[in-house]
Amino acid sequence: MPISLLWAVDVHGRVYSLSTAGQQWERCHDAQMEFKRVTAARQCCWGIACDNKIYLNVHASDLPVRYQEEAYENQRWNPVDGFSERLLPSDRWQWSDVTGLQHQPLDSFQLPSSSWEWEGDWYADENFEGEPTEKGGWTYAIDFPATYTKDKKWNSCVRRRRWLRYRRYKAMDTWVKIPSQQTSLPDPFSDISCGGWEITEEPRGRLSLWAVSLQGKMWFREGICHHNPEGSLWEEIPLPGEVVQISCGPGDLVWAVLWEGQLIVREGIGRDCPKGTSWTVVDSPTPDVGAIHVAVGVNVVWAVTKDNKLWFRRGVNSHNPCGSGWLSMVGEMIMINVGLNDQVWGISWEDRAVYFRQGVTSSELSGKTWKVISVPRDGDRSQSRASTSSLQSAGYYFRGEVCGQSVVSDVETDTEKGSADGVTCYVTSDSPECFADAPTDQPSNLPSDTPKPHIPKVTSDSFISELFSDREPAKTTREAGSAAPSVLEEETVPGEGEVKAPCARLALSPSQSEGPLDPQWSNVDLEEVQVQQAQSGALLESADTCSLSSVATYTLALDDQYGADEHPIWAWVSGGGCSVDSHSHLNWFTSSLNTSSLVQSFQSMSLSVTPAQTTAWRRQIFEQLSERTKKEMDNFRHYEQAIEKTVWVKKGTMQWWRDWKPHKWIDVHFALEQFSGPDGNKDGIIFVYYNFYDEKKYLHAFINEITILVPVLNDSKHTFAIYTPERTKQRWPIRLAAATELEMHDWLALLSVSCCDSRGIQGPPSKQAIWSITCKGDIFVSEPSPRLEAMPYPTPCDQMFWRQVGGHLRMVECNSSGIVWGIGYDHTAWVYTGGYGGGFFQGLASSTDNIYTQTDVKNVYIYENQRWNPVTGYTNRGLPTDRYMWSDASGLHECTKTNTKPPSPQWTWVSDWVVDYGVSGETDREGWQYAADFPASFHGYKTLKDFVRRRRWARKCKLTTTGPWQEIPPIPLCDVTILPCADQSSVDVVPLWAISNKGDVLCRLGVTALTPAGSSWLHVGTDQPFKSISIGGASQVWAIAKDGSAFYRGSVSLQSPAGDCWYHIPSPAKQKLKQVSVGRTSVYTIDENGNLWYRQGMTPSYPQGSSWEHISNNVRKVSVGPLDQVWIIADRVQGTHSLSCGTVCHRLGVQPMEPKGASWDYGIGGGWDHITIRGNAMDPPHIRLPSLTNLSASAPRSPLLVRNTEVNGNAVEC
Repeated sequence: MPISLLWAVDVHGRVYSLSTAGQQWERCHDAQMEFKRVTAARQCCWGIACDNKIYLNVHASDLPVRYQEEAYENQRWNPVDGFSERLLPSDRWQWSDVTGLQHQPLDSFQLPSSSWEWEGDWYADENFEGEPTEKGGWTYAIDFPATYTKDKKWNSCVRRRRWLRYRRYKAMDTWVKIPSQQTSLPDPFSDISCGGWEITEEPRGRLSLWAVSLQGKMWFREGICHHNPEGSLWEEIPLPGEVVQISCGPGDLVWAVLWEGQLIVREGIGRDCPKGTSWTVVDSPTPDVGAIHVAVGVNVVWAVTKDNKLWFRRGVNSHNPCGSGWLSMVGEMIMINVGLNDQVWGISWEDRAVYFRQGVTSSELSGKTWKVISVPRDGDRSQSRASTSSLQSAGYYFRGEVCGQSVVSDVETDTEKGSADGVTCYVTSDSPECFADAPTDQPSNLPSDTPKPHIPKVTSDSFISELFSDREPAKTTREAGSAAPSVLEEETVPGEGEVKAPCARLALSPSQSEGPLDPQWSNVDLEEVQVQQAQSGALLESADTCSLSSVATYTLALDDQYGADEHPIWAWVSGGGCSVDSHSHLNWFTSSLNTSSLVQSFQSMSLSVTPAQTTAWRRQIFEQLSERTKKEMDNFRHYEQAIEKTVWVKKGTMQWWRDWKPHKWIDVHFALEQFSGPDGNKDGIIFVYYNFYDEKKYLHAFINEITILVPVLNDSKHTFAIYTPERTKQRWPIRLAAATELEMHDWLALLSVSCCDSRGIQGPPSKQAIWSITCKGDIFVSEPSPRLEAMPYPTPCDQMFWRQVGGHLRMVECNSSGIVWGIGYDHTAWVYTGGYGGGFFQGLASSTDNIYTQTDVKNVYIYENQRWNPVTGYTNRGLPTDRYMWSDASGLHECTKTNTKPPSPQWTWVSDWVVDYGVSGETDREGWQYAADFPASFHGYKTLKDFVRRRRWARKCKLTTTGPWQEIPPIPLCDVTILPCADQSSVDVVPLWAISNKGDVLCRLGVTALTPAGSSWLHVGTDQPFKSISIGGASQVWAIAKDGSAFYRGSVSLQSPAGDCWYHIPSPAKQKLKQVSVGRTSVYTIDENGNLWYRQGMTPSYPQGSSWEHISNNVRKVSVGPLDQVWIIADRVQGTHSLSCGTVCHRLGVQPMEPKGASWDYGIGGGWDHITIRGNAMDPPHIRLPSLTNLSASAPRSPLLVRNTEVNGNAVEC
């Protein structure tokens, strides 16, 4: 999970955040005033300050918030002046928007607020639909409006060009007031809630912000998205009554609490109507006691009634936002908040601590139990460090009792803080031995009727009564003692295992720099605070506290309202941006700052064992053990081995997909026979016993001939495939199915270890390894032999051995320095940690360290198809020859909402079916695409000739596994590339470029072999979104834009890692490129039709090259290595039974004088989706032959020109 933040506000209005990877509350020191409450999302946090105004804090990111302003300059041709600014009266404005209807001169563009700044000046865009225009950026047409072209023709009477300018949001990690664009401001705000980011992914970063005013009115903030985080204006929402509190979930759930205690639910919220349409009233959980607080998530609703009881709403979902009934839950809370993944936080009514609901899963949304978040705050930790350092200093300079009135500990109350500034206290003790033995019973002079410490009550319906500022500055010691008595808010009871310390007296002395103090604002009711002070004043003389050191010095600063041992009083919590789930490992529940740890650290300082002595002691033990082993073994070396050969057999029952027609699953017996010789070498054989017409037969395969073991993508059986070189050529593996998933994983782990043992492969992959990924997301590596690229007889691809590495990725990139990055299906970036194993590999098959939990989320798509008829319009009744009305993308397989399952048993659903509006070709408001017939080219608008339509439905599923991968938060990526360093390279910092899932180009800083994750991102500006990038020799950076055009980045070097500018490279004629890969001197690209292109004419003086040359077709992915090796993933490769989709292929004959190569060698497949050769920098051995042979004879297989459309027969199922 990515690192995210939990936000909270204490009763003094200070804002804190707690990281999911942290162990302390970090105070938001940027806040210049006190806050009442906050509401958080992933990318920002909103808050209401004590002035009742709304503030925004956008989290800093390596990816800036940029917005592109554009304006069009229009001109018309006339016989006298040519093209000029003189337009006809009926023409559009000279400076306009893209439609020409709105007047937009360049000087009319203003910054929305002071939080923005311009990046540069206006400039003309010289790119048009992926092609460069003439200098000046003009495009031509016959008239306004019309279809524009970049070429000027004889009938071009009008022209226009686009001017661009970017503005950047600069107020990152700081609280800024939301500007108002209204003459009449809304009422002062009392509550706020943000959400709605899961309603639609477009526009990017869209949020719904709801606010409630003091008069009970409701407001909605319009226009909040990534490029406009502040929004544009407030719109009032009609209400059935006065509202006191509101909650908005990540999806389409919005609930609010009325003043009378009833609840209302907003209905009609959708992609095109984020504000909803109407309200529905829901009764309070109990008729007599109304609700005061409500919190909603994706599929949950929690409520708090006026008696602080907690309630859970059953049956809530997008189709039934009102739910079906209330369930009473354990616990008493003053407020509650639901975050991502429906996780729940609350503030307890009893102790005002923040609690987390454990056990919340998709199957048990109500959770299991509450657990208090017990971590210190940053101020507490610094105070404890000061006390620890004083253990040494104070103890050497003070002996005996220090004269004073009393002694204070490091635990102090709010009232102490308000009474003195810079108070210094001295703690004394007769001997350090009293740490463990002195009693801590209550002093006898303490009155028996001591009042219970009183905590100010903070309720949700009247959250803050008044801010109080009546604290008078401390003038004398006597006044400080009387006006602000010192007393512990709660009696400290040492827990089991804690060290009990003696009690001492309290002494307060005024600061040397005495002066008036600034009044401290607080969100606590004034009357209750006065009562608390009156109750605690009687205990001043008898209050005893505990000390941790014999003599210690503390400075009681006014900034820290609580001591290390006193929990803060929280008033509000927000987890809307906190991403945790049932698998998350949190360090929130065990505070590392306690009494025992400080005592242990004190005692550890007295140890006399130095590191040098420890090293010598360990070395002595190692030498003794080595000597003993040598004595015991040398006396028996002349004896013969008692056992020269061991045989081990494992048997089981499985099902086998038989090789002959009719193909079907049959029951078989499976056996692995493994043996080891006297030299320790291991080998084995697998047997598959089956019956053929009542005759027992078997097929076998030697372990050292197995090239790969592949889990097969199947939603009904637990299947895996076994490949050998011969079966790789046939594209027909041995397919076996186990009875259970656990049994399949056991066999895969056992067979994988046996194959690695027979080949002598142990430990993690080497730096030169070749990485690949199947369309299922499984990760495989192969150790290349030196002869893999040897000429003229390279190692055939079908003899390469591939082993699986734990984890789940969509793509992977590497280089010869051992740096490996991967990207998951959910666009999360991962870096390789150097381990091996994970997943179903356990024990010796997996490393014990560098293995982490990895999650991945992907979408499963189905299509709803309809045909038009004159009577009923579009319906689900099609022609007999039509595709299924619910199908996959091809229309050949029926896929309904009920029978569609996750890709494999490892995946679980995490959402419901929703209409997908992000389909290529756009959609209408309901998600439909139209066409003349099936199959055809679909578009997002209806015409008179469109008789069929379709729309895509999506549902998210999630996989949780383990592997040697660590997450790189927080920016999601769609592509990454690493400089393919040559063998034995001495480069320290390795250039790494990436593209975010929204098309931004990024350069990673600080990437080295020791720190492969790097340190931070550097944003590289572009005029349009990109989708593919690659860096090669001499730091050549090539990229592909989303419109299919190619770009070259100039002046990239170690001194200037981001380069200076982009050069537009024309694409092949009538083709749109989708992927690029750059080697030492070669550049290859793939277009959207699967054609592979090579860039000709590249020289050091002209690195952009001159033209594109077609190499092959039916190519899915390409990878060019540091030696200009070319490997691809090819489709439609001919096998024995059928065509194979997704096959690893190697380009043969690549030489300096022949960089395009000659032919293809086919390897493992099908079902592969990605490969990278960029780590293999081993120079092939030079072989001298008496006579050169014809390269074509050694590689009889032809390039990929197969155009047959037979059914795919691959094993992994693309």
